[in-house]
Amino acid sequence: MQAVKLAAHQFERDGFYIVRELASLLLTERLLTCIAQALDPLQGPAEFEAEVGYHGAPSSREAPGGNTPRRLLHTYSRDAAFRDWAHSSEVGGFLRELMHADDIAMSQCHHNCVMTKQPGFSSETMWHQDIRYWSFDRPELVSVWLALGEETADNGGLWIIPGSHKLHLDRGRLDAKLFLRQELPENQQLIERAQLAHLYPGDVLFFHCRVFHAAGPNTTDAVKLSAVSTYHELSNAPIPGTRSVQYPSVEV
Repeated sequence: MQAVKLAAHQFERDGFYIVRELASLLLTERLLTCIAQALDPLQGPAEFEAEVGYHGAPSSREAPGGNTPRRLLHTYSRDAAFRDWAHSSEVGGFLRELMHADDIAMSQCHHNCVMTKQPGFSSETMWHQDIRYWSFDRPELVSVWLALGEETADNGGLWIIPGSHKLHLDRGRLDAKLFLRQELPENQQLIERAQLAHLYPGDVLFFHCRVFHAAGPNTTDAVKLSAVSTYHELSNAPIPGTRSVQYPSVEV
């Protein structure tokens, strides 16, 4: 319990926290088997690199590498292994401490996916906050990122700016798509503080929806896989009329 309370303190300070080997080897193997079956042949729904238009992505679905998947979507409904993980006491225990809440739910609208960084055609994700995509009463959601293999700078591991979840930046520091404008000196100073979330199989990264993070392409010969889900307090409701209410959240 002391370790969990320490995690809550560091999470509040930094906006993220890494728990080593939180997921068992048995669970990670179940997830990897399920993912392998979903990738070959590809079982939708899926998001493709060509659809996001990030730097390094194929220019279209018809271009070389255009069928490279970026995310396997709706994982909660794909297999019991994902549901077991979403409802696990390990995830729930940390989340309740980090969020200072007993009643939490997993969003089926945001993340709820497997991130796949494929060799050759994976793209670069610039500095952003996840909350730019989401619409809730309060910008207080936490994502749970489970590494299913080692995650490094070479294969597109996440970089995070500690404490950036507490910043309130002027709109001019962000571009039209709400990425940090890297040409600005004040943003360059911010990015220099970034830390790599170097993860190993079974490690879990908890991170706040307002923390700035980025990821490079996968320059190795092996695919990188991460299971990602996002949670919110039940009292923090999605805003009617937005895509955050497209599917009901699942209480955990």
